[in-house]
Amino acid sequence: MAEVATSASSSANSSARSDQLLVVVDAVARRADGESVRIAKDVLSAGASSTKVCLPDGPEEFARALRRRGSRRPVVVGDDRALLRAVALLHRHRELAACGLSVVPVGPVLGLTRSLGLPSGAVAAARAVLDGAERRLDLLVDDSDGVVLGAVGIGPVAGDQDEGAFTDPDDDAGPGGSRPASAPARPWLRTCQSLVRTLASSRPVRAAAPGAAGPSRLRVEVDGVTLVDLDQPVEGVLVVPGTGGVAEVEVRPPAWGAQASPLTARGRTVTVSGAHFRYRADAVVSGPVRTRTWVVREGAWGLTLPAG
Repeated sequence: MAEVATSASSSANSSARSDQLLVVVDAVARRADGESVRIAKDVLSAGASSTKVCLPDGPEEFARALRRRGSRRPVVVGDDRALLRAVALLHRHRELAACGLSVVPVGPVLGLTRSLGLPSGAVAAARAVLDGAERRLDLLVDDSDGVVLGAVGIGPVAGDQDEGAFTDPDDDAGPGGSRPASAPARPWLRTCQSLVRTLASSRPVRAAAPGAAGPSRLRVEVDGVTLVDLDQPVEGVLVVPGTGGVAEVEVRPPAWGAQASPLTARGRTVTVSGAHFRYRADAVVSGPVRTRTWVVREGAWGLTLPAG
């Protein structure tokens, strides 16, 4: 892993939040858009009191760089995959509550970072790291200790051939072969809409056994109360961490968009069970599993977002 020597700036325009940064540049970002990476490093080095840049060649070196961050504030330069890897690592080591993250989105898969409110340009995103403010955000933790930042989708919203889907080799396989991983009145809705648009062209993943056709047969429970049972076919399920420590749950009947309305609920614990099914957590397709439970952790992680 290459490391760039610490640099310092005495510019009078240095941010009021100037501090020591550990800039971890994901290898995928370097290959996908080296110019944006260079711009981000230049802006961060000029605006912070000191920066240390690490250029890991793979997930293991990426993890090692974060673990050795010391008192420096970590800044991840990469796409959704790099952000998810960083959050999962910090969660696994029970350091997520005490370590806020900053992200400069660069790379091929950026739907999650956009839905979280991060700027898309390298200059704007780097300046947000320097001048922005940390916000505490809810996340979902499943019963295999995997984390979800944006949404869980089962059915048409869990397409396994969408170009943004991937399986992270840095995540440990969980039970059943799965892999861990001011706002408007309903801030979760923007995330739902963004993910649905991104995945609209994906091939559906059914909860039924391979070769079976028709809607899925799933039991969905919210805080122990059954929202839909196995005798009621469903077209899809969406679970999104909302605000105030609760998740927003939407179950779509087979006639979605025609005659039937979706079933909705809010709660802290969501359990889905039934025939073996796959699901998409953020950009990661996981499964098949027979049951999975997600619990909301309120304010579990911090992300630097643009001020105001």
